[in-house]
Amino acid sequence: MIFDRLRLFAILLDCPELASPPVFSSGESVSGRVVLELSGEARLSALHLHAQGCAKVHWTESRSAGSSTAYTQSYSDQVDFLSHRETLVAPPDNGDVTVLQAGRHEFPFTFQLPETLATSFEGKHGSVRYWVKAKLHRPWSSVKRAKKEFTVIEPIDINTPALLAPQAGAKEKLARAWYCNRGLVSVSAKIDRKGYTPGEVIPIFAEIDNCTTRTVVPKAAIIQTQTFIARGNKKQKKSVVASIVGDSIAAGKREVWHGRALKIPPVGPSILQCRIIHVEYALKVCIDIPGTSKLLLELPLVIGTIPLHPFGSRTSSISSQYSVNVDWLRLGITEQPEAPPDYSSVVSGEESTEILSPPCQDESCSIPEGPFFAYIQEFRFRPPPLYSEVDPNPPPDNSIRPRCMTC
Repeated sequence: MIFDRLRLFAILLDCPELASPPVFSSGESVSGRVVLELSGEARLSALHLHAQGCAKVHWTESRSAGSSTAYTQSYSDQVDFLSHRETLVAPPDNGDVTVLQAGRHEFPFTFQLPETLATSFEGKHGSVRYWVKAKLHRPWSSVKRAKKEFTVIEPIDINTPALLAPQAGAKEKLARAWYCNRGLVSVSAKIDRKGYTPGEVIPIFAEIDNCTTRTVVPKAAIIQTQTFIARGNKKQKKSVVASIVGDSIAAGKREVWHGRALKIPPVGPSILQCRIIHVEYALKVCIDIPGTSKLLLELPLVIGTIPLHPFGSRTSSISSQYSVNVDWLRLGITEQPEAPPDYSSVVSGEESTEILSPPCQDESCSIPEGPFFAYIQEFRFRPPPLYSEVDPNPPPDNSIRPRCMTC
């Protein structure tokens, strides 16, 4: 029997470096090989390859139809991004089988990724996954299967006018306790742009006026919102990925933030183009007012994959030529950052209907080569290459005549 002699049946994907995980972007070519190692002569009918990628969402909600009647409503949807089939070993025309000798056999394959894909993602109610499967058929026996997952990163270049535009806002709130007015609290905040990449620091410029009779506490946090959509219904999960707490502001005082730093931790990029899964980010400035609900100011953020060029939007065309830096997929974070606070401690009670916590080990995928997890992956971007408008190797200028020293 073939499987008594089968030592190895696996899929290997070609990577620039052997130690790096298989990572691709839309429009790129994926190549690899199916490897068979046999200890003796074996017979097989066919070898098929299927590459697939899709986004799936699913969740359930309990509903009541009366005092004694309850039922569970399920919501699910799927979007296919990739489907490629290929026959690596076809059955002979005469209906016979293919005989392979003992040793190692490799069957190469290649296929092109579509131009529009979604970044690999893993969430509690949905996922975006890409994989390659191989099926080995043998006469009068069950099918042997092999599977290899790979990651897709959809590039997001923050060197665009929309993502380089400053973001600003202002809000105020009248603090009340029972039927008494305790004064007005106002906040105005600004950040220099909308697009950032993980590892960058967001300088926050803010003014907080406390005209109440109580001491208030300003806070700022980066909020990740995962939205799952199915049959016109939505399910959201929110989490705090980074936060800072400012100094207490006494009654009748003003606090000014001159670029208070908030570092973006290792998080996945925004997912904005998928029909059923969205991953969005926002910077929320919160004023904690004792005895009443919090004052919240929200500024939108986009987490990208192509870092800011030193010369900003003027050289966006240059930065867009750089390939997506995915070296962070094999890098670990040396330091252990302090865990961020719960989402409910940053937002008001009305907003914190659902809190997202990072999944425990039994909920997350345990496959080491699994897809890119948008809320638990650890990476860092390398800084962009140095750029200078002065050519370090200028061509020789022969138009200048040497000066005669005797003139």
